[in-house]
Amino acid sequence: MSSSPLSLRRRSRLVAAAVAVVLAAGTVAALTPSGPASAASYPSWDDVQKAKSSTDAAQAKVTEIKGLIATLTSEAKAKQQAAEQAGTAYQAAQTKYDAAALEQQNLQAEADEAEKTAAASEAQAGQLAAQLGRASANNVTTDLLSHPTDSGDLLYELGAMSKLTEQADGIYAQASQDRGTAQGLADKADRKKQALGALAKSAQDKMQEAQGAAAAAQDAVAAQNDNQSRLEAQLTLLTTKQHGVEAKYLKGVKEERERQARIAAAQARAAARAAATSQGGTGGGTPTSSGWVRPTGGYQTSAYGYRLDPYTHAYALHAGVDLAPACYAPIYAAASGTVVLAANGGGYGNEVVIDHGNGISTAYGHIVDGGFLVSAGQHVSAGQQIAKVGSTGWSTGCHLHFETRVNGAAVDPVPFMAARGISV
Repeated sequence: MSSSPLSLRRRSRLVAAAVAVVLAAGTVAALTPSGPASAASYPSWDDVQKAKSSTDAAQAKVTEIKGLIATLTSEAKAKQQAAEQAGTAYQAAQTKYDAAALEQQNLQAEADEAEKTAAASEAQAGQLAAQLGRASANNVTTDLLSHPTDSGDLLYELGAMSKLTEQADGIYAQASQDRGTAQGLADKADRKKQALGALAKSAQDKMQEAQGAAAAAQDAVAAQNDNQSRLEAQLTLLTTKQHGVEAKYLKGVKEERERQARIAAAQARAAARAAATSQGGTGGGTPTSSGWVRPTGGYQTSAYGYRLDPYTHAYALHAGVDLAPACYAPIYAAASGTVVLAANGGGYGNEVVIDHGNGISTAYGHIVDGGFLVSAGQHVSAGQQIAKVGSTGWSTGCHLHFETRVNGAAVDPVPFMAARGISV
């Protein structure tokens, strides 16, 4: 069998690309199957060499290898698509919960204010009742018996009593109306609060599904990275008369490893320069007495609250603050805790969520591809670097979308962090 120079060049590019993916993902064990790859049976170089002794055996091995490559590619693609879908579902559930929680908080604030108004109205009504008690009909009767000829004064007093009674009726009516308003708002806030439970559970479930889908996708990509470049090289060995294919493959792996190391070193230097900037404040450092740190450097470019989203162009809740240092700048854990998500978060892009206990968690979005430095289940310390700033998801430029969450719902990070001695 023979192949055209064009197909050989294409195969070589595929081999190189596959190796690059392997090393960019931090996987350098490209020579032997690992993880999910071990579940399948992959041919060794010796198997391929033996198959060349027979045309039929060679053809069978070509068919086998092509099938393995196709399976690796399709499974990786399917798992990645599933991870993206799970991330989008998680983001939608979290956004819905955050918006509902904010609505409930605002409604509760209105109910609390209405309660104060109702209490003031009732107090005023009570004071008037006391005044009426002191100027009761008994006083009028006493005046009539003591001064039967002072009819003008009596009529005045009766008129005054009538006015007081009218005022009392109005004040009592207002107090009753204010109490009804307060109770209605309180009931509505309570119903909203009850509904939050289901939304919170949905967001939590979707986040766990996103993490599971991300892990499955990572396994599938690892299987592809660990095996496809070697399989492509073995296919070249079977279908051409090239010599030293295995040696060239091993040399290519080594060179690609060195190239990726140079890239990683350059990114580390860029991250160090980005971390050194004082523009808008630096991240990390020594935790405050409360045990918290700033999650990254840079100015705040977008605040918490409703806005016209620059990416979707829709009016929606921006559930965190955006901090914009340079691309690849370090992202630090704002406090110690356990990573519960390190996965695709839909519009959040690559996202890390850390549970700090007592119902408090933080979220870090738009992490650069390949920028995760932690994984789900890992314990992290305050100020530990967990990722690198990027522009994945619904983003128009490199920045960190930082959220603070109480019982799973996002709250404004500015006062939350200020209470812990941190300015964002």
